Amino acid sequence: MASATLEIDLDAVIANWRALDRMSGPGVDTGAVVKADAYGLGAGPVALALARAGARRFFVAQAEEGAALRKTLGPGPEISVFSGHMAGDAAMMAQAELTPMLNSVEQLTRHFEALPGHSFGVQLDTGMNRLGMESAEWEAVAGIVLAAGPSLLMSHLACSDDPSDPMNPEQLHEFIRLTEDTGVPRSLSATGGILLGPDYHFEVTRPGIGLHGCAPYQAGQQAVRLSLPVVQWRDVAAGERVGYANGFVADQPTRIATVAAGYADGLPRTLSGRATLWDGDTPCPLVGRVSMDLITVDVSHLPEVPEALDILGPMQGADDLAAVGGTIGYEILTGLGARYARRYYGGQP
Repeated sequence: MASATLEIDLDAVIANWRALDRMSGPGVDTGAVVKADAYGLGAGPVALALARAGARRFFVAQAEEGAALRKTLGPGPEISVFSGHMAGDAAMMAQAELTPMLNSVEQLTRHFEALPGHSFGVQLDTGMNRLGMESAEWEAVAGIVLAAGPSLLMSHLACSDDPSDPMNPEQLHEFIRLTEDTGVPRSLSATGGILLGPDYHFEVTRPGIGLHGCAPYQAGQQAVRLSLPVVQWRDVAAGERVGYANGFVADQPTRIATVAAGYADGLPRTLSGRATLWDGDTPCPLVGRVSMDLITVDVSHLPEVPEALDILGPMQGADDLAAVGGTIGYEILTGLGARYARRYYGGQP
């Protein structure tokens, strides 16, 4: 079989959620962000495992993601949509019982006119300048909005991965100013905000990347293993070339394994000649360029050529691989390709 195997440890995901729930503190409702297909790992299986573990709030980026998730979860859990109520979303919002996080007066008007009485929340911009109502906009409509009974008031921290960044307390103070004494549940913190401490937790937290054991939650359990099959191997002599543009030239007799994965599967070309794959706990350097479907690996030091090599696993997490490629763990996980055979284990109550 030439397709790689992507294993997702749902027990690790649940353990991470429970740990972040404990950090969020008593009385705080810890949700789960499962946008972008749960960061590439499968929103359906991940959310179902978390629901069985006790999660009752889920967050997605788009209404289409929410509608698909509702089919998996069934009625009950709240599914909130960060992008709000976009034109054409009304029927989907109603049918799937989604809760849009309204980001503007335009969205507020659209939602109230199309779905009067339907649940909604509001996203406020506290300085990130990306999504949400700005201060003056919110203050102009707050009375109307609060009278309609929003389920949540939320904002998003721009620099929570750096606890020392002064923007964190700036946004915290602005969020408190805009939302205090409203009587509505509030949410400011994703994974990074949870780690900043109780002042940032409010009534709802929204862990996402931390569910998978990635930064900034360094103490989390790794939830992913990606094993890539070896398609072919060959011995090359000193001076022979390997890959596009002669990306590798052997300086001594070398055994090369050709492995089934490439940039079409989410391995960025910046890993060319830099990344490491693993045979158990033995490192094997990637040599030459990452091409669309294949990479080449030096396995000269192994006693025999293995059937597969790990690029994500116990020896190397998504953040480690991202650091080699000059990116972030989020991009590695969300880029994991559709050709991988996904296997889930654990996750039962």
